[in-house]
Amino acid sequence: MTGPDDLILVPGPRLTGPPQVSAAVIDWLRRALAAGTRIAAVCSGAAALGEAGLLDGRRCTTHWELLEPMRARYPAARVQDAVLYVHDGPISTSAGISAGIDLALSLVERDQGPELTAAVARQLVVYLRRSGTSEQVSAFLAHRDHLNSAVHRVQDHVAQHLADPLTLTDLAGVAHLSPRGLSRAFVTTIGITPLKYRQQLRVELARTLLSGTDLTVEAIAARCGFHDARHLRRLFATTHGAPPSAHR
Repeated sequence: MTGPDDLILVPGPRLTGPPQVSAAVIDWLRRALAAGTRIAAVCSGAAALGEAGLLDGRRCTTHWELLEPMRARYPAARVQDAVLYVHDGPISTSAGISAGIDLALSLVERDQGPELTAAVARQLVVYLRRSGTSEQVSAFLAHRDHLNSAVHRVQDHVAQHLADPLTLTDLAGVAHLSPRGLSRAFVTTIGITPLKYRQQLRVELARTLLSGTDLTVEAIAARCGFHDARHLRRLFATTHGAPPSAHR
């Protein structure tokens, strides 16, 4: 029997029709929740919780293709749009398979704190966690769906050394290419130059630190590798259409 110290993870199967959940599983999930067990469902796994009635009155989410079917089948559930994951008491759900990583890291942080969570994220090569309300892919996760190993090496290096004043020549050395060759590889592979890619990551990291810490803009500018706070404010406003103060 499970209890408050346990966590049940429900995977997301490929659904080709109404979810098929046995009476035994439904009964087990209900008894587990009653015993104080936390339950997390990834992607379409939320349907199993819906079949058990565990989403009634709760906020939840699932893969975008299943949002309307979920609302129709479980009208008492409060299905959420445009979120990556949702915690509602002991029940957690994610919007898709990749969002399940964000959900899992959020659960780790709840139990073990931010330092261990950051270490787990690095081990998984997830450079920046997304919050549950994120609607867009983080700059740290974008532009990684390619097969150019040299570009991947430079992307890894940039993400790990954002505060360092690395030149294009420095980055070219990481890729074992000439500066011109590296620029050409980046533009061909992901559509932007290496220095533009670094700028996007720096602005993204600044946005995360602005919303998640009490650091001053000057301290954030230094941590992200900007020349000074004025430089950060200018690029931040250009990227997000608002000054850094709007994200605090």
